[in-house]
Amino acid sequence: MNKTQIQDFAKRITGTQSAPANERVKAVVDRMLLDLFVLIEDMDVTPEEFWSACNYVTELGKSNEVGLLVPGLGIEHFLDLRQDEKERAAGMEVGGTPRTIEGPLYVAGAPVSQGEARLDDGTDDGEILLMGGRVLDTRGNPVPGAKVEVWHANTRGNYSVFDQSQSPFNLRRTIVTDCEGCYRFRSVMPSGYSCPPDGPTQTLLTLLGRHGHRPAHIHFFVSAPGFRTLTTQINIKDDPHTHDDFAFATRDGLIPDVVHHTDPAVLRDMGVDRPFATIAFDFTLPHAVEGLTNAVVERARASAA
Repeated sequence: MNKTQIQDFAKRITGTQSAPANERVKAVVDRMLLDLFVLIEDMDVTPEEFWSACNYVTELGKSNEVGLLVPGLGIEHFLDLRQDEKERAAGMEVGGTPRTIEGPLYVAGAPVSQGEARLDDGTDDGEILLMGGRVLDTRGNPVPGAKVEVWHANTRGNYSVFDQSQSPFNLRRTIVTDCEGCYRFRSVMPSGYSCPPDGPTQTLLTLLGRHGHRPAHIHFFVSAPGFRTLTTQINIKDDPHTHDDFAFATRDGLIPDVVHHTDPAVLRDMGVDRPFATIAFDFTLPHAVEGLTNAVVERARASAA
């Protein structure tokens, strides 16, 4: 079929209405159908290939891996880049901590602590991690009362709630900054993880000649009244996949130094019984700009219930 025939057919489909439509949804679906018809023609997609793709989408949904494939194809990072550009165009202050993907493993309702918290339940004997810093505005002023929501994997690369062997909300907390904008927490050093090897995400990545590995990382939502909420994560510097993340989440400014401590005297001074690591990291929030979304993106998320 030539382009005119394809366009005429698409108009026939999209022009079929028996009731008022949601104009936004209709415009997106109309464009999607036209682009799909053009792709099928240009790539000479066979009926077998098309129905194989439909079966794949079905399996993706059954496996609950849509939230894994979206970052794996770079789509979630692309949405971040678009939002960065919108904020620049709207004149938002420069110098804020870079945003990066949320991923699919956030769970609301983590216990709230004032100033500091212990994230782990004491059952993981991995390297102790002590992390802290401040929440600041773009002029370097502290932001007291900011919420620092933090969540990360254990030393096996698994997240509580999704991993039923962990206690509820293990390695998940909300920390409210003190009067100086400070937060700090004790946890265990997380491990990187990979897509399920037999799952549909890895199936597609393999066909694309790609791996499905993520580096060790720690997720954050950072929010305060009057500021743009930050969705971000830091990557652990020494991880072999820090600059080869299948989810494209690594960004400049999000790879802090990690200091490892093994001196017995230092361990005694800190009151710990095994080696530990420290990370210092400050979050910088730009002030909210009228007309821009300043909250966490609305999307379906897992529940602890």
